[in-house]
This record gives sequence, C-alpha cells and structure tokens, in this order.
Amino acid sequence: MNKTLLQKLSTWTILLTMVVIILGAYTRLTDAGLGCPDWPGCYGFIKVPMTESRIAQAEMAFPERPLEPFKAWNEMIHRYFAGTLGLMIAAIFFISWFGKFSAPRLLPSVLAVLVIFQAALGAWTVTLSLLPIVVMAHLMGGFTLLCLLGLYWLQLRPELLQGMEPQLHKLKPLAVLTTVVVALQIALGGWTAANYAALACLELPICEPGWASRLELGEAFSLHLGYDDYEFGVMSQDARQTIHVFHRIGAGITLLVTGLFSWLLWQQAKTDLMKKLALALGAILLLQFILGVLNIVLHLPLLNAVAHNFVGANLLLCMVVILYQLRRRTREQET
Repeated sequence: MNKTLLQKLSTWTILLTMVVIILGAYTRLTDAGLGCPDWPGCYGFIKVPMTESRIAQAEMAFPERPLEPFKAWNEMIHRYFAGTLGLMIAAIFFISWFGKFSAPRLLPSVLAVLVIFQAALGAWTVTLSLLPIVVMAHLMGGFTLLCLLGLYWLQLRPELLQGMEPQLHKLKPLAVLTTVVVALQIALGGWTAANYAALACLELPICEPGWASRLELGEAFSLHLGYDDYEFGVMSQDARQTIHVFHRIGAGITLLVTGLFSWLLWQQAKTDLMKKLALALGAILLLQFILGVLNIVLHLPLLNAVAHNFVGANLLLCMVVILYQLRRRTREQET
C-alpha cells in the first residue's frame, strides 16, 4: 500500500515541480520577482491585500514599492504552489523513512534538504532584491529538484528498467560531458535572465556588428555585490551583450555535443527504452533550439520565453535519466 502511495505521490510531485518551474519563469519574465517585497507573506499579509484599508496599510509599510496587484498575485501564486511542493516532498521523505516497506531513502533525504535550501533561495531572492547569483541558483535548484524526482520515480519502478547493453558502456564519458554541457548552458541562461540580458543582442547569428570589440568579460561575470536593488539589472549594455553572446555560443556547443550524443545513442542502442530516450533527447534539443531562435526573432514573447525555460528543464531531466541508465548498466556489467 505504501509503495503504491509513494509511486503515485512521486508522479504528482514531478508534475507539480513542472508547474512550479513554469510559474517561476512566468513570474520572472513578467518582472514580478519583487511583486511582494517581503517573504513569505505579501506586504505583511498571507495573501495579496485587496481592500482599500489593507492596500493603504501595505503601501505605508513599503512606501518605496507601491502595490501592483497583477505582479503581487503572480508572485504569491508561485509561492503557494512552491509551498505545496515542499509539503509533498516532506511527505515522500517521511513515508520513505517510516513506511512499512523497504523504499529508497537517500534521494528522499537529499530532496528534503534541497527543497529547504530552495525555500531559502526563494526568500533571499526577495530580501536581496533579485541578486543575480541567487536568482540563478534558485533556477538551478528547481531544475535539480525535477531531475532528482525523476530518478526517484525510476527507483520506485525497477520493472521499467530493461536489460544491460554492454555496447553502450563506451558512451558513458560522452554522456557525462553532455550532461555537464547542458547544465552549464542552463546556468548561463539563468545568468542571462537574472541580469536582464535576454534582449541585449537582437541580430543573428551572434550579435550586432562589432560585438567582439565590445566584450566586457570582467563586468559580465562579476557578482556585483553591494547594490540595494537589482531589479532590471545593474550591468552596462556591453556587459549584457557579453553574457548574451556567451549564451548563444553555448547554445551552439550544446546543440553539437548533445546532438552527437543523441545520434550515437540511437544508433548503438538495442532496447526500445534507450532508443526512445535517444529520440526524445533529440526532439527536445531541437525544440529548445527553435524556441531560442524565436526568442531573438520575436523579441522575447512571454509564452515562448516561458516554454524555453521549461523545455530546458526537460532537456536536463532527459540527460540525467539517460546517464542514470548508462551508469546502472555499467555497474551491472562490473558485477
């Protein structure tokens, strides 16, 4: 009974994590990250103040940031869903440790610690006024939660894992490299978004003419600590262009490395599972590349940008699942 409950709970938790990732991207892209200038409430209330008296009280408490209901609701809805996700991960942790059957315990423990740290990052995002390194870390934390939940989902369903494929052993180093490349590109995308550099270059394939002479590496990858407010960015236009250029170059590298790995995996895999994972990886990679190009051509339309963020999370999830399968088969071969 407990095992069936955990299986269902893990599925719903993964789906909720995806919703939280989408809401987080939507909140960031609608500039609602400081829609509520305090945490965990909103202007001192558990929900967005709506009556005239509460609005007056809120604006008296935070005169430097007048209430914008649309942005405030975006932020609070994200927090409500994130809080529910935390409770579901806590339930997974307690059932795994105290249930009446043998269940994996390491990943639920890591997930519990990570979701607590993720909550802290959410609080720091607000209290440190969108400090870019915190915003980027919050994004990466959400993606990491999704990937670990995916692995836990697989651990609860060992019957889905197919037999060993010794011929895939030689692809493991490339799988590790590909996972690292994807993770670094996502981090670079988070740094681009956190520093409001998504529209710093509007021409293809790299940037506006003369971009190479305007590179500002020191400023672009500095933490810029000590500012009171990071909303809408504190970097110069040249520094933002530098970040954007590196993200585009990273996109090209990611496309080549991940595309090569997907093709090799599809060619060499024998089981349906690995072939399907290879095809899924290639399809997600292509979709992510198209969404990235559309972000430039259409000047960052909201739904497209949210989709770019969400598909990036799924690209990393797919690579982590594939790497898990390859490492598992390697261990089986060694034993």
